[in-house]
Amino acid sequence: MGRPYAVKGKKKRKLADASASRAPPVADEAEERQSDGVRAGSERREMGRPHALKGKKNRKLEDGSASRAPPAADEAEEVPPPEEQEGEGAPEEAAEVVEGIPIVPRPVDGKRRPGAIFVLERACLEVGKVGKAMQILNSDDHANYLRKQNRDPADYRPDIIHQALLAIFDSPLTKAGRLQAVYVRTEKGVLFEIKPHVRLPRTFKRFCGLMSQLLQTLSISAVGRREKLLNVIKNPVTQYLPVGARKIGLSYSSVKSVNLFDYVAKSSDDEPLVFVVGAMAHGKIENDYSDDYIQISSYPLSAACCLNRISSALEQKWNIQ
Repeated sequence: MGRPYAVKGKKKRKLADASASRAPPVADEAEERQSDGVRAGSERREMGRPHALKGKKNRKLEDGSASRAPPAADEAEEVPPPEEQEGEGAPEEAAEVVEGIPIVPRPVDGKRRPGAIFVLERACLEVGKVGKAMQILNSDDHANYLRKQNRDPADYRPDIIHQALLAIFDSPLTKAGRLQAVYVRTEKGVLFEIKPHVRLPRTFKRFCGLMSQLLQTLSISAVGRREKLLNVIKNPVTQYLPVGARKIGLSYSSVKSVNLFDYVAKSSDDEPLVFVVGAMAHGKIENDYSDDYIQISSYPLSAACCLNRISSALEQKWNIQ
């Protein structure tokens, strides 16, 4: 009977297989595992993504270090304009530039140069409530309104003071920095000051809006600054004039007729000149604080024409082209 022997042989073979499986791996298996690890490492090296990320980080670090590095020599050397090269040894003068307000040029030699002051008397600037708005009254737009209040429309001429101020601020005298101050007194006795570097509206409508705002708020400041360009001040005007200033009144009714160019040329540069001009449609200015009262033409002239002749005489005296 061969069955029991067959069973015993099978059991022996199973025990041999089990012992072989529990035995330590042979060198061939170790070599296979080592070769498998080498192949896995080579496969990981062949995958380019981790190396690409490291390359990007390196490039970012290089870019960051380049941005923090000082600029190259040819980029750092900036050639200044010729004016700056010529004045490298001179002290620098800083000036704030504000939009709409030109800066008055300073004298090169540092000495204080003589200037001119203008006082415009009896300006026709009166605020009235027309409808629901406050406006500067004038003979063109408010004639019926003025007649209803028994007023003469011919006396309301704010265009006269507008033309007079434009004649002052448009002159080469002002552009050369020789204008010291402008004072305006209205028919009602309101006195206000205008800074020499202000830029007034060119159109009459905008000028009236500016004057209406000034007479209601009492001051107008520059955009973005606290400096008051137009400011209502207290009377009399003589307290704001320089000490020793020569006050000259102009009127067609004066008995002293002079040649304005010769008259200005003979004046001293040590004393400031103050010119008092009327800005009204009819009448004459008060002669209570003027040192001299002159007539510059045989014909009655407008305020703008008088101011143009005064500016021309001063420009010739101070050699302003």
